[in-house]
Amino acid sequence: MCARRRRGTGHGLKRLPPAKAGDRLRQITKRNRAISLEQMVGEANSFLAGWVTYFRHAHTRSELRGLDGWLRRKLRCVRLKQCKQPQGLRRFLKQFGVPPRQARELASSGRGWWCLANSLQAKRAMTIDWFDQLGLINLTARHTVLHTQGNRRGTWPVCPVV
Repeated sequence: MCARRRRGTGHGLKRLPPAKAGDRLRQITKRNRAISLEQMVGEANSFLAGWVTYFRHAHTRSELRGLDGWLRRKLRCVRLKQCKQPQGLRRFLKQFGVPPRQARELASSGRGWWCLANSLQAKRAMTIDWFDQLGLINLTARHTVLHTQGNRRGTWPVCPVV
């Protein structure tokens, strides 16, 4: 998959890094791993922090936004599966502010975990703030902090030595 290079923007990527990052994140966030969600987020953070730092000079804002959304959906999927039974899922959703009827509809639907993770109820229960409290790195915000214009090192222009 090739990235589009815009004229005059500087450092584009020939190959989109999210494709390779997605492979590693799939290994980290497998639903059948017997670890807590917090530990999974910690492993994902350690990988993502280095990965975003490596690509800090590239113009990948939209790709990072897409990867960020995909990762949150994947973690929602993992958390929903950890509830195991419809009763536990319903209780979890109600605990985070989903109305009882909507929680019951989602818990009793026959859809798969990945589809449930994209539902309005799951997004209402597990918001971006919820992920921030878990400590998940926001890729676009981190890239914005690291991505500097002009000087590649992020320092002021160097004065000539006299």
